[in-house]
Amino acid sequence: MHFLKFVWNPSKGIDVFGLFTLHYYSMMWIVAFILGFYIMKRIYKRENQSNESLDSLFMYAVIGIMLGARLGHVIFYQSELITEDFFSIFLPFSFKNGIHFTGFQGLASHGAAIAMIISMYLYNKKVLHKTVLWILDRVVLPVAMGAVFIRIGNFINSEIIGKPTGSDYGVVFKQLGEDFPRHPAQLYESLSYVFVFFILLYFYWKTKKGVQQGFLFGLFLVLLWTIRFFVEFVKEPQGDEYISWFGLNTGQILSIPFILIGLYFMFVYKPKTKLA
Repeated sequence: MHFLKFVWNPSKGIDVFGLFTLHYYSMMWIVAFILGFYIMKRIYKRENQSNESLDSLFMYAVIGIMLGARLGHVIFYQSELITEDFFSIFLPFSFKNGIHFTGFQGLASHGAAIAMIISMYLYNKKVLHKTVLWILDRVVLPVAMGAVFIRIGNFINSEIIGKPTGSDYGVVFKQLGEDFPRHPAQLYESLSYVFVFFILLYFYWKTKKGVQQGFLFGLFLVLLWTIRFFVEFVKEPQGDEYISWFGLNTGQILSIPFILIGLYFMFVYKPKTKLA
């Protein structure tokens, strides 16, 4: 094996008494949510928020992000499911040519981001009663860390793969029946998101920017979607490219509005009211 060439051929998951397979990808989502809960628990303790409001936040986040990620994938990349296998959109089963357990597959980060904003708006309105930016400025920390593990899950699944490197460098995804190396795009993103998390953590814990409404949320959008934009250059298309302008793919086009919104909240936005 060449030093820079790695053959990747893991199992999909753990067989549970022959009944079903516990996919490593699903386990990465569980790890992401557990770590996210722990991070928000520390933040809520620092902000003197109640455990009851934290429990509610967890429920809003899990339901909102999972539903949004799934709908985002279907809308942006696999819209044929709406007519061909509608119930598979919401359930971990495929009903096409019989019933098959698939787990929750096909989750788009753009949809998750939109759903996160909507679910945090509802959470703030129903439970928190502060401002939606107050919770968004804080929830981006666990979201950034969660993204690290989601991309590791994608790598384990040999999905969201990179383009062939055309050299000895890269990862050979044997599960795809290939013998040539590709860019490990999932790992590029995962490692980058580690830095995003620590940058956000630094600004929240060590600087006055942590109390500037909208700044951390904006910084998160700029960092995460800029990374996504550039990594897309070495990614294979994730499905039908419904949007393709100026040589950019769907993922890149959808990232640009998030980056612009992030810059607005970092440098332009002025809160109408100040929090006590």
